[in-house]
Amino acid sequence: MAKNRTIPFGYCMKNGEITTEPKEVYAVVAIFDEYLKGRSLSEIAKLMQTEKIRYNAVSDKWNKNMVKRIIENEKYLGTDKYPQIIDKETFKLANEKRVRKATASIGQTEEVKLLKQITFCKECGQKLTRTKDELWDCRRPECYRLDHRVTDQMILSAVLNVFNNVIANPTLIYSDCTVSTYSPNAKVRFQQNEINRMTDMVHTDEKKIKEKLFRLAQLKYDCCTYDDSQQNTELLKSRLGCEQLNTLDIGLFKSCVSKILISHFCTIEVEFINGVHIKNITERNDKNVHSSECNSDTCESADSGKP
Repeated sequence: MAKNRTIPFGYCMKNGEITTEPKEVYAVVAIFDEYLKGRSLSEIAKLMQTEKIRYNAVSDKWNKNMVKRIIENEKYLGTDKYPQIIDKETFKLANEKRVRKATASIGQTEEVKLLKQITFCKECGQKLTRTKDELWDCRRPECYRLDHRVTDQMILSAVLNVFNNVIANPTLIYSDCTVSTYSPNAKVRFQQNEINRMTDMVHTDEKKIKEKLFRLAQLKYDCCTYDDSQQNTELLKSRLGCEQLNTLDIGLFKSCVSKILISHFCTIEVEFINGVHIKNITERNDKNVHSSECNSDTCESADSGKP
């Protein structure tokens, strides 16, 4: 093997002809397989280093660009010069995914910024941390790490899934609420009694009574609560009264969602602006050394039976 590669990884020169190099062929096949299972380019690069597979004669260091070049190299399909290593279907699926992710990443910058502002740990309430490898976790010392891998795409797909379930079944976002309530406290009752006492006196001080009345009005106002859930529910019904979504609309996302909550078991819960919570139920698969990745499945209202 030359110091700097003159032929693609997976091949070597023997007796003047290009042939396959068994250990590297194993690595090429593993790269395509792991990529289709959901591992990121960076994760696959780390796996290659862990397996102590050398990319060239001078280094066993790998990076995501090396992995990317292997995935997009058409020579692995076989030519007159290069033996086939990867079948056409595997190559096609891997590169469709690569293009899809590259295209999606361009439009996700604003979405990821929004996720970083509103994504919280369901258990402790702290904002989740996003790593440079696009993985999310709870880093609060008093809390626990997530049991499974959570990626940007997983969260965004879950939100899209929840949106489409609400579009199909608008009753999911209905909220039982009272628009306003008034519950007088001890201060209000004391102030009212003071005013009653003063007005029952033979000689009244109108100025003082007026001051106390203004004070009573302020105390009563402080005891009033206004719940805008019903108003926000109507807004949600209007905004989500549309056709099923193929992609997540960032404007709709911003205007409808107040929080994303993720449990240790990777149940993703969307809190809408009217306070209603809807869970996205997930399946867990693709286990690896540390964890596994979840794929979106179905939704249910969290308010119908909170854990």
